[in-house]
Amino acid sequence: EVQLVESGGGLVQPGGSLRLSCAASGFIFDEYAVGWFRQAPGKEREGLLCSSDRWTTEYISKSAQGRFTISRDNAKNTVYLQMNSLKPEDTAVYYCAADRRSCRVYYNGTHSYAKITDFNSWGQGTLVTVSS
Repeated sequence: EVQLVESGGGLVQPGGSLRLSCAASGFIFDEYAVGWFRQAPGKEREGLLCSSDRWTTEYISKSAQGRFTISRDNAKNTVYLQMNSLKPEDTAVYYCAADRRSCRVYYNGTHSYAKITDFNSWGQGTLVTVSS
């Protein structure tokens, strides 16, 4: 059974940093793409970044560029999301998701996005609150 468990969320002040972890089990981790998404209250789930392998990062959201990075430790079956310079608008539940296929990023003419349906497995989410 594929399982993803996020951790590391919490309360952080604006301008601060946080590292989220996504621990995976039940599948051959290095054969899967892993993405980070978030969902703010009243908003749709938004794709942030995706990692097809330990060397490749696909940036999905402009809001993640320059502030967020994704890394993976295949030996530990864990993917990390390092978030720096956090803003109140980063407050959301953060999810990791995995799929056997490589990361796919789409573009609709105005912005890039990821499809939730492209990922078969999801974690339960971890809440990040950015507030003073």
